[in-house]
Amino acid sequence: MNKWKCLECGYTVEAEIPPEICPACQKKCQFVDNNCYMPDCGRQEK
Repeated sequence: MNKWKCLECGYTVEAEIPPEICPACQKKCQFVDNNCYMPDCGRQEK
């Protein structure tokens, strides 16, 4: 299951693919993958 974050309101949802309409703000928003972020990914900052 992937985690997605709405760029409009910040709502996060767990789903295989992001919804077309945000359940929180009821708008057609862009969702970004929120699964992996520093430092929790194990990536090193340069």
